[in-house]
Amino acid sequence: MSTLPVPAGTPAPIERKKVSTHAIDQKYRRGEPISMLTAYDFPTAKVVDEAGVDMILVGDSLAMVVLGHENTLSVTLDEMLHHARAVKRGAPHALLIGDLPFMTYQVGPEQALVSAGRYVQEAGMDAVKLEGGQHMARTVERIVRAGIPVQGHIGLTPQSVNVLGGWRVQGRTAEAAKALLDDALALEAAGCFSIVLESVPERLARRITERLGVPTIGIGAGAGTSGQVLVIHDLVGLFEGFKPKFVKRYAELAGPMRDAVRAYLTEVAEGVFPDAEHSYTMDDAAWAAFEQLLADEARPRQRPAPAGGKLLA
Repeated sequence: MSTLPVPAGTPAPIERKKVSTHAIDQKYRRGEPISMLTAYDFPTAKVVDEAGVDMILVGDSLAMVVLGHENTLSVTLDEMLHHARAVKRGAPHALLIGDLPFMTYQVGPEQALVSAGRYVQEAGMDAVKLEGGQHMARTVERIVRAGIPVQGHIGLTPQSVNVLGGWRVQGRTAEAAKALLDDALALEAAGCFSIVLESVPERLARRITERLGVPTIGIGAGAGTSGQVLVIHDLVGLFEGFKPKFVKRYAELAGPMRDAVRAYLTEVAEGVFPDAEHSYTMDDAAWAAFEQLLADEARPRQRPAPAGGKLLA
């Protein structure tokens, strides 16, 4: 098999090890920021993993940014597993986290354990994530006791959007702030290896981070957390439904994609594509032989003559 020549002076690729929860803990203790992004398919996971992200979340945001639902409540565990398997094939290095969708863990710890186990057995995830604070502590303990790492998620918890009254910042009153801190401490005590803080005032997220002995991953929680996470479709500008304040677009890919599709449609309509450069050729001798085969097939065939008789045309 031929390979392309490597230009002189090109540095050798750095061999990257598989990221584990232990590696995340060590990075946290060194005071190094932790990175996390979502991915929902093989090509995206491959790009994100090759870029060097620490953790990839197969988030239930899949419901909105991939499947087109209004919120995250409609996605099923089977749908999540389907996409998680694709991500697993594309990302051999990052720590992979499967988001437990709505009503796959709320009934009780045993239901949650079964759901988490499916992520590990059927999709090869390294950990799971679930929403909720103190009331989820027993559930977290049950999953962790079975050997499955758990990432917590407090603040704006999208699966509770109807109870929370919409997509609102959480913890803005003294009582609400204290409740979030208590939630975080309860999740840490239950065994969470990290905790997502979503849509929380910056100073509160910083204080929670200072109180904990496990990393916090912020999304709309300011710069005082141990790490950051964004939905990949928000980061590259592919989801245009709405743009939360905390989202920074590092690219605007939706526009160029539309332009590319329109250019393709124009060239197809005008007969410009495909041209010779994008078409395959056939050897002249093989073509002549093919034409001869067609000519031979078109000639009238003679039926075999009966015994002692003449040939019939």
